[in-house]
Amino acid sequence: MKQEEHILKMEDTMPQSKYDNAADLHIYAAHAHTAAAAALHRGDHEAAEELSSKAQDYSMAASDKTLEISMQTQAPMRA
Repeated sequence: MKQEEHILKMEDTMPQSKYDNAADLHIYAAHAHTAAAAALHRGDHEAAEELSSKAQDYSMAASDKTLEISMQTQAPMRA
């Protein structure tokens, strides 16, 4: 299986919690960025562009999910 195909299949996983979901999105973004760089290095500009777009989507979703979690989490009370 090519790395690009693996990246596209990763979104089928089912995270256990909201934290896992955010972490998975960050990992997917990192893998997609790496795959895009590899495709660009091979000279496959079309795949690189598609993977870069997918990486951006994952990065934005990860950012949104992390922000959502941080807004739901109450700050600890200080003495």
